[in-house]
Amino acid sequence: MRALLLAAGLGTRLRPLTESVPKCLVPVAGRPPLLRNIDWLRDSGVDHVAINLHHLPEAVRGAVGDGSELGVDVFYSYEPALLGTSGAVWACRDWLAGDAFLVVYADNVVECDLERLVALHRQTAATLTMALHFRDDVGGSGLAELDSGFRIRAFVEKPGTSAPPGGWVNAGVLVCEPRVLEQIPPARSSDFGRDVVPALLAAGELLSGYRMGAGERVVWIDTPSDLARAEEQLRGQAVPR
Repeated sequence: MRALLLAAGLGTRLRPLTESVPKCLVPVAGRPPLLRNIDWLRDSGVDHVAINLHHLPEAVRGAVGDGSELGVDVFYSYEPALLGTSGAVWACRDWLAGDAFLVVYADNVVECDLERLVALHRQTAATLTMALHFRDDVGGSGLAELDSGFRIRAFVEKPGTSAPPGGWVNAGVLVCEPRVLEQIPPARSSDFGRDVVPALLAAGELLSGYRMGAGERVVWIDTPSDLARAEEQLRGQAVPR
């Protein structure tokens, strides 16, 4: 299985730090999110990764190179203008073609049991499976409504003040079947939460939600306060050398 790591974002809420360092390379307890996520994928058996680039692309290329020192093979996809989370997938469609693939929002730190996630995807024969993280404040996240089991019945991107007090939100790890590409608007910016997931639900496709459990989490670094909290959470973890 191949994985696309979304790492092109501007990280505007972390400015001025991200004016000179891409958000995906901001050090968190000694190692940036992008490298942590590559470590996680490699250790989970994924050794072919693509990385989309836009903001400070040479910094990312310099940190990752061809991937050999990290134990992976890397394909880069440069975006002169940002294409959004699903537009980036469309741009890599030829590289991703032929089998189910992963999409990882790589500028936050993901700790997820990838084997269990993929197993659920296959057992349910889903078109798309989304890892979900329980969050108390869901207003700025993609909120999934689940049935009594695993099936996603509805999805709202960033519901804001109308959101309930807590719920299961997009953790930034998706398992996609190739036919997901058919729902991505070609050659323009688009987003999984705003565009693709609602289109798949409207088309009657089965979407599964994988509830992350004990030992799994997403560590956000969207804001300076998030970054400080992440430092506390991840301090003391072993860092690969």
